[in-house]
Amino acid sequence: MSKKQKKEYQPKQGKFKKSWREESPVKAKKHLGQHFLKDETIAQQIGEALQLQGYRNVIEIGPGTGVLTKYLLQKDIDLVAMDLDQESIEYLNQSFPLEHNELMHRKGTFKVLEADFLKYDLKELFGEEQFAISGNFPYNISTQIVFKMLEYKEQIPEFSGMFQKEVAQRICEKEGSKSYGILSVLVQAFYDAEYLFTVGPEVFNPPPKVESGVLRLTRKADQNIGCDEKLFKTVVKAAFNQRRKTLRNSLKTMNLSDILKEDVIFGQRPEQLSVSDFIALTQKIENDTV
Repeated sequence: MSKKQKKEYQPKQGKFKKSWREESPVKAKKHLGQHFLKDETIAQQIGEALQLQGYRNVIEIGPGTGVLTKYLLQKDIDLVAMDLDQESIEYLNQSFPLEHNELMHRKGTFKVLEADFLKYDLKELFGEEQFAISGNFPYNISTQIVFKMLEYKEQIPEFSGMFQKEVAQRICEKEGSKSYGILSVLVQAFYDAEYLFTVGPEVFNPPPKVESGVLRLTRKADQNIGCDEKLFKTVVKAAFNQRRKTLRNSLKTMNLSDILKEDVIFGQRPEQLSVSDFIALTQKIENDTV
């Protein structure tokens, strides 16, 4: 098919008659890493990824044009849409409620907040209450979003959304893979990670240069990993910061005893260790006497 004959991408329709439109008043900004999702069906699938068990508070990060927002608002939740883009904030506060008036008369609440998620004290929103996070996350800060989520893991039973595909895969990856790393271990120590589906660049405006992936994280019932969490993070990061070396070499700065370093686990490379292996390793280091 020639370029002249090639048909333009047509966004797929979800439940809403008023779908994403090219002339949206919110324009994607490169410095914010914005790529607005325009496929209604995918937005609906992301919205439905949250299982809503044991909580009713949800934060949507980077709502943009509100394509995902309206599917989240169909649920019996209290939603906070958080964005740094003033155009998006103005649209969600002014035009969006008029376009989707029926959603504004539901049981749950809807708040639009102009704020930087990475710098915001989330306890100001919900206190000690449980809350979930969803969104089509800006790819330039998506890893940082996950690390901040882990800081609040006691309050976040569920997390779902869109990432750059390789980042989503890395979070969900198991040991033995080259993409298995710090994110994989730290997330999976506390959450069950599911890679849900892949999304092509053509469903965004503007289209990114990479594929995207949608995942869901569900917090494990037992948050006690059986070792000091701070030391656990230190061990994992130190190991993967020199991932080509064996643990005996990558952890040499931790001043471990010669007896401990003779343990067979120290002859392995970090990608060979499962999450439970890293926990066991941390326990051994905790009990080590030089």
